[in-house]
Order: sequence, then C-alpha cells, then structure tokens
Amino acid sequence: METEAYLGKKTGIHRPKQRPLQDLTTTNVSSGIISAMLAMTGPPAIILAAADAGHFTHEQTISWMFAVYFFGGLFSILFPLIYKIPITGAHSLSGVAFLVTITPYYSFSELIGGYMITGLIIYIVGVSGLFTKIMKWFPNEIIAAMLGGMITTYVVRLISSVNDLAIVGIPAVLCYFIFIKWVKRIPAVLGAVCIALPIILFTQNIEVSAMETSYIFPSVFKPEFSLIGIFTISIPLALLILSNDAAPGIGALESTNFKPPTQKIISASGIFTMITAFFGGQSANIAGMMSAICASDETGPREKRYMASVVSGVLILLFGIFAWKIIPFIKALPVSFVSMLAGFALIGVLGSSLQMGFSKQKFRLSSTFAFVIALSNISFFHISAPVLALVMGSFIAKVVEKQD
Repeated sequence: METEAYLGKKTGIHRPKQRPLQDLTTTNVSSGIISAMLAMTGPPAIILAAADAGHFTHEQTISWMFAVYFFGGLFSILFPLIYKIPITGAHSLSGVAFLVTITPYYSFSELIGGYMITGLIIYIVGVSGLFTKIMKWFPNEIIAAMLGGMITTYVVRLISSVNDLAIVGIPAVLCYFIFIKWVKRIPAVLGAVCIALPIILFTQNIEVSAMETSYIFPSVFKPEFSLIGIFTISIPLALLILSNDAAPGIGALESTNFKPPTQKIISASGIFTMITAFFGGQSANIAGMMSAICASDETGPREKRYMASVVSGVLILLFGIFAWKIIPFIKALPVSFVSMLAGFALIGVLGSSLQMGFSKQKFRLSSTFAFVIALSNISFFHISAPVLALVMGSFIAKVVEKQD
C-alpha cells in the first residue's frame, strides 16, 4: 500500500489498484497504434540508408533493426506499467540520421563501442541529475541547426523522389497536406505513407529475394572502444538523444500535467541504450513525439492513457522480432520510394529544427555555421560534419557572439 501511494504521489495520479487490460479503451488503443506507426514507417528507411552507407552485412542490419525496435518497445511496455503514465519508448530518429554521416568511417565494432559509451553518458547524466546543466553547455539552437543541416538532404530527396515516382508521390504529398489541414489527430507523415504504400504495391512489381527472407537470429557483437569514437560518435549521439528525444518526451508529459520521474527515465534510457548496443542498435530511449501522442487529451481518460504507450510498445517490439522479414521487403521497394519515406519522416523534424535553430538573433551566426557545416557532409580526420558543426557552432556562440 505504501508503494502504491508513493507511485500515485510521484505521478500525480491517485488511483486504486489497476488491471492494465481493464484500462484498455478504443481511444488509448488508437493512440498507441498511431504512435507505433510513426516509428515503423519512415525510420526503417533511414536505418537502411545508414546500413548501406556503412556497408553492413544483411545479418548486421537485421540485428540493428531488431535491437532498436525490440528494446525500444520493451522500454515502452515496462515504464508505463510501473508508473502508470504514458512514458513511450522507441529509438532516436535524429540519432539514425546522424549515423548515416559516420557509418562509412567506422567498423561495426567501433560503432557498437560508441553506442555503449553513449548509453553510459546518458546514464550518468540521468543518475547525477545534471540533465539541464549539461544541455546548457551546448545551446539548443546550435544542436537544432546542426540537426537541420544533417537532414536537409533527405528532405530535398523527397522532392526528387516525387518527381521520379509521380504516380505515388503526388497523391502522397496531397494526402500529407490534407492531414495537416483537416485530420490533425493522425500525423501527416502516417497519412502520406498509408496512401503511398498501396499505390506502390499495385503499380510496381515488388520481388523479394527468397534467400533474404530466411530467419536470422539477432547476434551479440563485440565492441571496440577508442578515444576518437567517444568524441565523434558517443557525445554527439548522446546530445541528440537528450535534446531531441528525452527533453521533448519529458516536456510532453509535464505539459499534460503528469509528473514523470525524470532522472529514472533518463538513466533507464542509458541502460537500455547500452543493452541495445550489444546487438548493434544505437539507442532505446524515451521518444518525444510518440510520448506526446500517447499523453494527449485525445487519448482518453487521463488515468488510462498509459495503456496507449503499452500498445505502442507491443507493436514496436513485434516489429523488431519480425525485422528479418520486414527488411527484405523494404529493400525490394524502389529506391525513390524509400527516399520518399525517409523524406516524409524527416520533413517535420527539419521544420522544427530550423525554427529552433534560427529563433534567436544572438545565435544567428553560430546557427548558420552549424547548419551549413552539417549540410556539407565533410569529414576531417574521421571527424564527421555534424560533430564539426556542433563544435564550431558552440565555439562561435560562446566566444564570438557572447554578450559582454
């Protein structure tokens, strides 16, 4: 009883003992499905792009996809059931976009070592309570501008992909705008994908190789650690997860009058990320947009919204388990269509990144440099463009633009 009262006090919900299955409603199931679909549509295409850039084997790619969705889904099941609030887990979309720029320069083992250190950094930030202080070292505007530069290329490819596959792209774009204007309950990217996928299946001959559809058991990989990996993989990836996933996710819960256990959520994100790394995945953590969907008023009675996160987690977990079947199908799709999926997944992120990055006059110069350096995709002594953008942008902000 004391534990129950304590949890009720922590989450701001005073409730009797609840049975999760009895808390399922049509509204929270609907929100859970929408949340899961958001994670299962565009992001897998970006994972495959990063895997192709790093020349990963088929087995490594499947293990990566399994890891981020299985453990992200597990995160999304456990935490809502424990705290009875809609803490929704997944993996970091911005983290995957970042990896496309660095996978060509590191071995798979070095990347795993970098992911593990990323998880350790997030865990330390969580247990120490230094979340807000750490984020002040790197202005949010610089991180946002860097992310914007990183993903601009993907959004530009959306336009060229629509030109290449007009029969699919034009209806998808129209559907995207219709959902933005009139169907605000469902994310526009989900609406675009739901109209594009049936059209591509009916208009194109999709052939999946029988050799690639055999079951592959996810593997545990040996990590390799290096000092340069910490600075070029771990720290930037940790910052992206903390700023673009943890902060919006916790903020979404607080804005809907929940009281999330911030330190435990962040430290758990670190632990889950370290576990995920062993299987080749970059992270498993609280998700920003997905938490916002599950915590919204449209999800139904406040004390039952946590089940939306559980539903989302179950679907994502199953998506990871069947990664061996899903990846060959995605690979069989036309390249332009996969680029279209990635572009739709990132267009909203690009808009919010540009808005945040250039929202303050005092960071205008530093944000511009961070944006264009990340966009250039250059590499200097195996230091990728996003890392250079983060360092240069923060330096300009702290030294050149600093107010006396």
